[in-house]
Amino acid sequence: MNQDKREDIIYTAMELIALQGFHSAPMAMIAEKAKVAVGTIYCYFRSKDNLIHATYSCLEERMTASIMEHYSERWPIPERYHHICRELVNFFLLMPMEFRFIEQFYNSPYGVTSRCERINDNKDIISRIFEEGQQQQIIKNLPSPVLKALTFGPLIDICRNHILRYFELDVPTITGTVEACWDAIRL
Repeated sequence: MNQDKREDIIYTAMELIALQGFHSAPMAMIAEKAKVAVGTIYCYFRSKDNLIHATYSCLEERMTASIMEHYSERWPIPERYHHICRELVNFFLLMPMEFRFIEQFYNSPYGVTSRCERINDNKDIISRIFEEGQQQQIIKNLPSPVLKALTFGPLIDICRNHILRYFELDVPTITGTVEACWDAIRL
């Protein structure tokens, strides 16, 4: 199988779904825009559902790699927290189509299981930061899903508003928002 062709199909699906939604991006449209036959898509993906999940997995891997670049477990908790938050915002601002796809995925039946797993995952990097911060008594003793909501809710909202051109984000606003999220969770 041709890896480049698979990636082209994933990127095309991501772009069409981000712009038009899951139901308005049929396999025939994805195939046409990716310049492949519909049957070719089925050589790489069992179904449209499989393509959608593969697209999300690919984006999640890219997002995680971007966020974790230059990250160090040796940094103090606040510095690690700020890095994760700042890099997440930077990734979304540089990749608006990816952001739009991820938002649609999470807010659809496709993303229910992934979202539940992510919210309740206590082994991911941010949960480990929360746990370590609680042990050091610098982060509020709230459940991880609440801390995640206080962290990612505002960050996702400002990214959405920027991408939809409701307002323009700049470095001081991003920094201030990350600091406000930190203030919401720290003791």
